[in-house]
Formats: sequence, structure tokens, C-alpha cells
Amino acid sequence: MKLDTDFVRAQFPAFTVPALQGQAFFENAGGSYACGQVIDRLTRYYRERKVQPYYDFEASRLAGEEMDEARARMAAMLGVATDEVSFGPSTTQNTYVLAQAFARMLKPGDAVIVTNQDHEANSGPWRRLEASGVEIREWKIDRDTGRLPLEGLKALLDEKVKLVCFPHASNVVAEINPVAEITRIAHAAGAYVCVDGVSYAPHGFPNVGALGPDIYLFSAYKTYGPHQGVMVVRRALGEALPNQGHYFNAGTLYKRFTPAGPDHAQVAASAGMADYVDALYAHHVGGDADATARAAAVHELMRAREIELMAPLLEFLGSKNSVRLLGPDAAEKRAPTFALVLNEPGNDVAARLAGRGIMCGGGDFYGVRCLEAQGVDPGHGALRVSFVHYTSPDEINRLIEALDQEI
Repeated sequence: MKLDTDFVRAQFPAFTVPALQGQAFFENAGGSYACGQVIDRLTRYYRERKVQPYYDFEASRLAGEEMDEARARMAAMLGVATDEVSFGPSTTQNTYVLAQAFARMLKPGDAVIVTNQDHEANSGPWRRLEASGVEIREWKIDRDTGRLPLEGLKALLDEKVKLVCFPHASNVVAEINPVAEITRIAHAAGAYVCVDGVSYAPHGFPNVGALGPDIYLFSAYKTYGPHQGVMVVRRALGEALPNQGHYFNAGTLYKRFTPAGPDHAQVAASAGMADYVDALYAHHVGGDADATARAAAVHELMRAREIELMAPLLEFLGSKNSVRLLGPDAAEKRAPTFALVLNEPGNDVAARLAGRGIMCGGGDFYGVRCLEAQGVDPGHGALRVSFVHYTSPDEINRLIEALDQEI
């Protein structure tokens, strides 16, 4: 079954805004449009529920119920327990809090594995543990392909390694890493696993429970939601790590790693992401299924559409000798995030494309280590064009025509 693009785009108010008409949005890796379901919930909360939640008066009771609904429905889609889902101000902040917890649990001489494929958010906080006596080992990408070779990970693992951190998909290389396989390898060596899913989750919410990592992080503002970081911490690890919240909240798993009070309105609005997934499922599939199965079906619809849209762009890029595409040239192996190294700095080309109605970006995208490891000067940077399932074939054609004129 093919994704109904007209139905999908009707769920996003941005496509009806006059100021955005004639503009093709290709900076989705930096943040997606918000779906109408999220916007409606956020607006309702600010209009009707903007009070301290969880008291007995009606507005407060409803505010708390909406926050609880968001956590429960997100957890169900992700295949984990409700209290294993936490919300925080951003994925970067959530990772920093987790790193502080690990700093108290790890001992000098313990080791943590990070990669040079990651966005800095899933690299920098862990590397800072070196100041506490923790050994930092870097799982390096292949310079030519940008791939993380499994042999490289295996060579780094031993009894000292307590944590392995890597991305589900890099925001520069975009190759989809085999999370379940990597997790099995790390767990067999006695290590926990932390996965940065920020650049993967916009292309379909994953079944984190089935994939098996101990930590999975992503950003709701890239999955059609509000500006929140969503964090899964599985129970065994969450209860073993030192509490980072108020001491009296230590007994509540989802409060252990949110030292500041959450943004109540944005947490509540996150249920709109589940509303959106359910709307896509009802329109395209229908019938009875649990939340995890509905999310899985929508994931496949999104991925199939994105693979279809990637084909003409990959063919075009392959015909351009002046372009170096970072990451795989096969649509099935990557997310639709394309970092292009050109003769000119990426920012310069992005500025000209803006004049053609193509919204994209240039720079290092906080992937400085990843660019350097592939021989790219971060100051020169890359042009990045990225899209998701709501992108139309016409917009892809417009992008190709614009790129053909500018690169």
C-alpha cells in the first residue's frame, strides 16, 4: 500500500501557510514541520490547562491526564513500559544528564566506547567522563564509506567496557546502523548500549523494545512534535544508575533523569505524535491492532515512500562528478539525509538555493568529528538536503532542477 501524500500533507498546517507557498522544505534533519494534532493539543493546553498539573481541580486534573497519556502512548508505540519513557528539554540535555549519572556509577579504569560518526550530542558528554578516570575508546568510521565496521567494535570490546554509544543513523553519513546486532554484540561483552535515534526516528518510530538497547534517545521536534527530547531508559539500567532528580522522586523511574521540572504543555502535546500515527494507520490500513503494531505499519509506509523518493535524487547525484555524497548510495541502506561535499562551501550553495525556493542548510551540522574522519574540512562543510515522508515527488524534482543549476 502506498502512502497517500495528499492525506499526509493535509495533516500539516505548514503546507497551507501563504508565506511557505512555493518553498520546498529540505532541512527536515534540523527539525520537521509539526503535525496539526500536536499543534491542536499544545494550543488547547495553553488555552485551557495552563495550571500546575495533578491537583484535584478540573483543569489541573485534565493537565496531568494529558501528560500521562503522552507518556503511555509514546511508550506503547516504542514497545517499552510507560515509566521507561522520560521527557527532557532536548536530546543533548538528556544525554548530559545520563552522562552525569554514569560518572557516579563507573569507576576509574572502566571504559566507554563512542564513535566519530555521531552528532556531538551523543559523543561529547560521554568523552568528558575521561576527566573522571574513565577510558574513552573511539569506534572509528571507514574514511571512504563513512561506515562503522562491526570488526572495529569487536576489537575494542573487553571486560572493561561498560557502555557503547552509537547512532541509529548519522546526521551526516545517514547509513542505518544495525542496532539489534550491535546491541547483541555489546551485551554479550557485558556492556550497556546507548543509541542516538535523532536522525532515524523521523522516518518511522522504532520498536525499541525489540531492538534491545538500554537507552534510546530522539528529539520530538524532528518527529513532527514539540521541542522536547524523548528518552527511553530501560528499567534494569534506570534503577541501577544513581538518581539525578529530586531525592524524593527516586522511586519513580521516569523522574530519575529529569532534574528540572518538565515542560508540561509540550509533554502533553507529545500525545499528538501518537494521534498522527494512528490517523495514518486508520487511513491506510485500518482494523484493530495494538499501538506497537500500528507504529510498525506506519514505519513501513514512511520508509517505503522515502526509498521511492530517494531513487531519482541518488541517480542524479551519481551523475555529478563534482559531488561527493557522504554515506551509502543505496536508498535501502540510508535515511533520506544527504550531506554533499562540493567545490564551494555548503553554506554558500545553500544561500543560493534559498533564492530558488529550496530550504536547506550548509555547515558541519555538529558532526565535526564525522566530517574530519572523512577528510572534509568542517569549515568548508557540506550542503545538506533532507526530507521525510511528507515530501512530494514534485518537490524532489524541483530540488534536482535547482541542484543541477547550482552545483
